[in-house]
Amino acid sequence: MADILKILLIIIGILLVYISYWLLAEGLFPKLVESASRHYSRPLRITFLGLGAAILPVILGIALSNTANPLFKFMGITLLVIPGMLGLAGSAGLTFRIGEGLRSPADETQPWRRVLRGGIVLAFSFLLPFVGWVIIPVWVLVSGFGAFILAVRELRSESSATRSTIPSNLVAVNEAAA
Repeated sequence: MADILKILLIIIGILLVYISYWLLAEGLFPKLVESASRHYSRPLRITFLGLGAAILPVILGIALSNTANPLFKFMGITLLVIPGMLGLAGSAGLTFRIGEGLRSPADETQPWRRVLRGGIVLAFSFLLPFVGWVIIPVWVLVSGFGAFILAVRELRSESSATRSTIPSNLVAVNEAAA
């Protein structure tokens, strides 16, 4: 009985960690999560982008972590963890999208509840044997990495567009005042 309880608590703990990281991303970077959510309308595109972007760091991370030098091991493990963490941040967009489909009146005052609801549903999908243990979590991280990349690119382009319009507006105001 103790072994069964131990395994059950480990699984529940892992699922809670996923949900916590998705809520953390929503709490710290709500614009990024919303932008990543929009990119999930094209799941194949973000999956292939995430896969292509993650291959080099993962291969290099595995190679470095198998060396004898502790500094290279640390760098290798870091290279393995970074795409996963960024993938979790990007996949918060998927939980946001799922949560939007499960609307609630509380969403207007507490928008983070979308991510919580979507995260719970997505985490429960991880319980399905084999598909939920391997395929869905790997796809979520890979597509999340691709969604993160596209969301950051989109937010940077919006930011640079905003910065480029501000000086021209200030110039027009200064010329009118003179």
